[in-house]
Amino acid sequence: MEQLQKTAEPMRRERVILVGLHSPRLKREENADDWSMEELAALTDTAGGCVAACALQNKDAPDPRTFIGEGKVAEIKELVASERADMVIFDNDLSPSQMRVLTDEFGVQVLDRSGLILDIFAQRAKTKEGRLQVELAQYQYLLPRLTGMWTHLTRQNAAGGKSPIGTRGPGETQLETDRRHIHRKIDKLREDLEEVRRVRGTQRQQRMKNEIPVVAIVGYTNAGKSTLLNALTGAAIPANNRLFDTLDTTSRLLAVSDMMDVVISDTVGFIRKLPHQLVDAFKATLEELEYADLLLHVIDASNPVWEEQAAVVDALIAELGAQTTPCIRVYNKSDCVSAENRPWGAGSIAISAKTGAGLPELLALIERTLDKGSCRLTLRIPYERGDLLDLLYREAKVLSVRYEEATVVDAVCTQRTLGKVRVYADPPHPEEKEEWER
Repeated sequence: MEQLQKTAEPMRRERVILVGLHSPRLKREENADDWSMEELAALTDTAGGCVAACALQNKDAPDPRTFIGEGKVAEIKELVASERADMVIFDNDLSPSQMRVLTDEFGVQVLDRSGLILDIFAQRAKTKEGRLQVELAQYQYLLPRLTGMWTHLTRQNAAGGKSPIGTRGPGETQLETDRRHIHRKIDKLREDLEEVRRVRGTQRQQRMKNEIPVVAIVGYTNAGKSTLLNALTGAAIPANNRLFDTLDTTSRLLAVSDMMDVVISDTVGFIRKLPHQLVDAFKATLEELEYADLLLHVIDASNPVWEEQAAVVDALIAELGAQTTPCIRVYNKSDCVSAENRPWGAGSIAISAKTGAGLPELLALIERTLDKGSCRLTLRIPYERGDLLDLLYREAKVLSVRYEEATVVDAVCTQRTLGKVRVYADPPHPEEKEEWER
């Protein structure tokens, strides 16, 4: 009897109309333009949607009711029908009332850029910490929009109207119940994230005690941060050509040279118009930037708008309080850019994380930036001073240990650790003099 092989039908992708508004009344970062609309299309694709059409509206001022004006609403409504669209996504942030009005007008779901990014984050978060942070951001986004979800139960008596039969009373009760429930959820999520922050703080104190430098990789989404971490450490993090592929922080120990080890961490990618709820929610992770000893700002040098993307990252770094942290600009994907067009400057380097070009030079630059006078030396420690060997394992980089007439240790020590073991150096290590003593 022959077995019939059935092929699974591919899941239908939702057809989406993209809409953006450019107005002199909006702040520069709030406006839609060709670049942000292209980015919105890439976000839609990442979320699993299919872009059916785009519309960019120029208007003197946003319409308080419909945001884009009655005429444009009618135009988009016809476009939704002709393209058989399932959803309309705005590049700008909409107020809850505008979202409610536009949903009624178009007859399909309406989402703004923040809501779309939150949806992508919800799909991508894998660890418990990542899911907690995304859930908190979603609840904070949802709270002011609850009224629109309960329009069928909202009282109309206050405006002098008459509530439809069967809708008197429960609306406000249900709405307030939901608000209380969400407030409780938000409080619980904040408590859980505070515990995450406490654990991170303990780990950070241990690293500081052991004087292990911390290097944080930051950059615009899809700039190649995970590819760089993989190239440097062999971390085997999935690195795909799509936005927000990495949400969960990954840290690895990196041997920069024989003289230096660092902890290097990948972070969530930044993006223009990143919802403030996400910035707040991810502070448990992003506060690592504030305590890092060095930032690697990865920039996609092959992107025509890399300067604007770098400016967005710089602004968010400042918002997180890490603007004074030493920073190396790492111009990635330089293999896709001609030599004469590659960006350059002091404290920067051009690399290709994919091919490995420039990585040895990057490691050398990291070592020069973080060097705090570490030195390599041989120590002959008496057997009765086993406590010093334990100290070296905790606070230095032990390269080898031999047992002869004493414990012979080859190690790389910081100046602080050196002061505790200098007497056992072979040959003797001269003590550093202060400037006024020289």
